[in-house]
Parts: sequence; structure tokens; C-alpha cells
Amino acid sequence: MESLVEVQGLTKFFTDKGRVLKAVDEVSFRIAKGEVLGLVGESGCGKTTIGRLLLNLLPPTGGAVHFNGVDIFRLSKQDMRQMRHKMQIVFQDPYSSLNPRMTIGGILTFPMKVQGLYKGNEWQRALYLLGRVGLDDTAINRYPHEFSGGQLQRVGIARALSVDPEFIVADEPVSALDISIQSQVLNLFKELQEEFNLTTLFISHDLSVVEFISDRIAVVYMGKIAEIAPAKKLFKAAQHPYTKSLISAILQPDPVAEQKKPPFSLVGEISSPIDPPPGCRFYSRCPERMNVCKEINPRMVEVAQNHELACWLFDPERPA
Repeated sequence: MESLVEVQGLTKFFTDKGRVLKAVDEVSFRIAKGEVLGLVGESGCGKTTIGRLLLNLLPPTGGAVHFNGVDIFRLSKQDMRQMRHKMQIVFQDPYSSLNPRMTIGGILTFPMKVQGLYKGNEWQRALYLLGRVGLDDTAINRYPHEFSGGQLQRVGIARALSVDPEFIVADEPVSALDISIQSQVLNLFKELQEEFNLTTLFISHDLSVVEFISDRIAVVYMGKIAEIAPAKKLFKAAQHPYTKSLISAILQPDPVAEQKKPPFSLVGEISSPIDPPPGCRFYSRCPERMNVCKEINPRMVEVAQNHELACWLFDPERPA
């Protein structure tokens, strides 16, 4: 399939008082047109930083992000402003991401006015989007504080769609919502994905969520991709020890199935992303670690079609 987004060697380091925090370190992947790529990992692993880099909201330390073949880091501010409507974001917290001084109508029409879209028809477009995300027309003259979290997240989705984007970064869009509301918003995402032919990077720490919404899943650990595979394949045949540990931690609704689930426990302490040692970032916690893992960082290798991971256990060129 043709790629809409191609990420090559993406890197973001933060430096403070001579110490370097390697938030994102040499990350590479692609997202095909119309695909949902789930990005999953523990809090602080670099997921949100990757999402913001893909939208050029943060300056990179290195690497490239190609959108429709164009390296967005090489664009001028004016060219990036013109491209901005093609790539949008849905934030994690709908309460802090919507201007409390603006009505919902103002929130939805403002991006259209900035981009010069739907001139003279901005309010009609806003009403259409409100209906499409499940809110009635009366919402257009109300303020954010008059809505629940689930309703506000629907407004956030409508705002992202207001400028006809091709690519959306959904950054933990359901983590702040009640469980009962999460399923409604996830189903809405699926419907809109197909209707608007969107390409999406869906960021979450919840594997159950990304399994439901994603075509492929990339597992991130301490700024590096550990494994990337089609969603169904990842849950049936995960290979990386970190991915296995995440999947084993998912609670099964059936108590009998939960008891029969094979255990997979981690050892050791979490390493620090500040000035990390050489070798695999997962070395200190991996139950299957080898001497080579401590000294040399593993490369990404393809173990099956569309299934890649970074682990010396599966690299045919592993040093002796």
C-alpha cells in the first residue's frame, strides 16, 4: 500500500545541565494511506513526543518525516502553515484543549477561517460536523464548561475534521473518559475513519484499545520501537519479551481464562532515559537477556511479513 507518512531515523533529545534525555531515538516506520497505526507503550516512553514530531509541533534533533513525499522539517513556516490543515491532532484532555472563552461554534469555525476553507459556509460546516459526532444543533452556541468530557472529546474530533485533514494524530483520546464513554468514542473514530478516509496515528497505553481500533501496532519502549506488526498477529504471535509482558498484563473478563493465561513476569528495575547505557534499553528488565544485549543495541529485523522487531534473540546476524 502507498504510504502517506514515512518516518526515518526520527530523534528527539532534551538537554538540561549537560544531561541528555533521549525521548525518541532513531525511530523509523511508515503509515499507509487509510491505515490506523496504534502506538502503545508505558507512560513516559516517548509516544506523545513522536506524535508531536510527526506534526512538526516540536523541532527534531534528527531524522525526517515525509508527508506525501515532502519532508515537513525542511518546509518554511509559510509552507508548513499551508500544509497544517492536512494534519491535525485530537488531544488527550478535552477540558484543557478547548478555549473556554469561545463557543463551540467559534471553536469549530476558527480553524476554517485561518485556513481559508468553506468561506461563507463555516457555520453550516460546523453544524454538519456536530451532527456527525452525535451532538445536536443547540451545542453550537454553548461553551465548553456546559458539556461532559465525552461530549467535549466529540467536539475535539469535530474540530480536527473541520479543515478536511488527511492525517490525524489521536493522542490518548479516550484515556480521560469513563469506560462506558470510551467505547462510544472509539466506535465513532472507526466510523469517521472510513467515512473521511483518514490516516491515523492512534496513541494509547491501553493495548485493548489499540487492538480494537488499529490495523497495525507499534510497541514503544524508552524512545525506541520494540516491535511492529499487524494488530491480530501481534496479539497472537508477539515475539519481543516486552510486548509479551504487556499482553500478559491484560486482564481477561473470564476468570477461568485469566487463570490459564501463561505468566510472563519482568525482572529488575526500569532504566532511565537520561544518558542511557549502550545496548538494549530493555536489558535491565528482560527475563531472556544475553550478554550481547548489554553491549550492543539491537537493530530492527523482519521476522515475518509486515512483522519487525528489535531483539537479538531473533537476529540471524547476532554477534557471538
